[in-house]
Amino acid sequence: MFIRVHPWLKIALCFFLISATHAAPLPAPVAKALREAGIPAASVGVFVQDVSARKPLIAYRADRPMSPASTMKLVTTYAGLELLGPAYTWKTEVLTGGTVAGDVLTGDLVVKGYGDPALTLESFWSLLRDVRKLGIREIRGDLLLDNSYFQATGGDPGAFDNEPSRPYNVQPEALLVNFKALRFRLVPEAGGGVRVIADPDPARLRVVNRLQPLDGPCGDWREGVTTEIGKNGGDAVTVLVSGAYPRACGENSLYLGLFDNTGHVDALFRQLWQELGGTFQGRVREGVAAPGARLLASRESRALAEVVRDINKFSNNVMARQLLLTIGREAGGEGSTRGAVQVVDKWLAERGMAFPELEIENGSGLSRTEHITPAHLGTLLLEAWRGPLMAEFVSSLPIAAVDGTMKKRLHDQGVAGHAHIKTGSLRGVKAIAGYVHDRKGRSVVAVFIINHPDASAGQAAQDALLEWVYRRN
Repeated sequence: MFIRVHPWLKIALCFFLISATHAAPLPAPVAKALREAGIPAASVGVFVQDVSARKPLIAYRADRPMSPASTMKLVTTYAGLELLGPAYTWKTEVLTGGTVAGDVLTGDLVVKGYGDPALTLESFWSLLRDVRKLGIREIRGDLLLDNSYFQATGGDPGAFDNEPSRPYNVQPEALLVNFKALRFRLVPEAGGGVRVIADPDPARLRVVNRLQPLDGPCGDWREGVTTEIGKNGGDAVTVLVSGAYPRACGENSLYLGLFDNTGHVDALFRQLWQELGGTFQGRVREGVAAPGARLLASRESRALAEVVRDINKFSNNVMARQLLLTIGREAGGEGSTRGAVQVVDKWLAERGMAFPELEIENGSGLSRTEHITPAHLGTLLLEAWRGPLMAEFVSSLPIAAVDGTMKKRLHDQGVAGHAHIKTGSLRGVKAIAGYVHDRKGRSVVAVFIINHPDASAGQAAQDALLEWVYRRN
């Protein structure tokens, strides 16, 4: 039986088992940037090692457990690729125990989820269209949402930062449709003004548009747009959009999580089913498909290798959480975070990567309790580079100055286009971890984590490290 070690004991064991670091100091440009940012060197951990070397070039305070923010997704996604395989797919099923006569289904319709992290609005529409093409028009029963594949998480989307409507706070579900978020299109009009279009636009949603057009350059348009969420009694929601939006930005989108999972799927299903020409007057509720229910339609997700790319390129929290729970269910038989963490810990140990300090709360990094040392995060990256799934894993990481969360960084530096880097950012945390392909053709693992109240000011120091690794002799 695998025994879970108490987190404080794990940290104590880490300090006991890992000897003090003796390696090169921080490069001068990095130390200078930290001083200018007001971040003491004692608040950082840096690990740099050539993938072909046996020892690190830099291991500065790299053996201390630190909060990694979204670089924790590297652990989750690499574990997923190894344990599930890059070709793994999720399915979503529509079933019924009712009877069909003509174009009428008498009985309940069941939608059963198996944890698909990327069941988009388009995929859900296509699934319902397959049901409609069977000739079913009217549903005389309820819509049952079968979430039994995962154990109920019962998470509070506002627990982390009291921002429950933000998409990064969406909680996982076995049946997760369109990331449990609605899209709000901001569309400048030729005659002045900015339209706000909800897509989809459920009947229980009211949008109040007080957004004003703004002349001048686009800049960071999100800074000028504010949203306020109000409950109107029952399940009705009002969204007030205000502020100023630069016309030069063209069309952009905001995403908000406004309903619980049942309310969200209810809103989407009713609108899409009506658009498909169907009728439905029943309730939408949680339920479990009966053993004898017959399959009406099924959709298969994209392969895990493609999903991992979305998770890491764009740092999608709920997708990472869905993947962690899938690991627990598929590799451990239990669709819970606890079960998944046990599976990941055992997998690491079997590969000679026992990380006694590792603490996983949800696998996304959106946490104040998740911890790992920079050295062990670097060890994971080295192991991934030497493994058979290196290509799938490395290609999932943002490319400096090219895409994902690194798209706007390092454009005027030599390392631009030569580094695959996962980023992480929380209040008090700034992290990067990944691979640099230097000017001499060498591949180097680089990890740089800052835990300090002014961590957000440390980006220049992290960029300086990547440039130093790229240009070193």
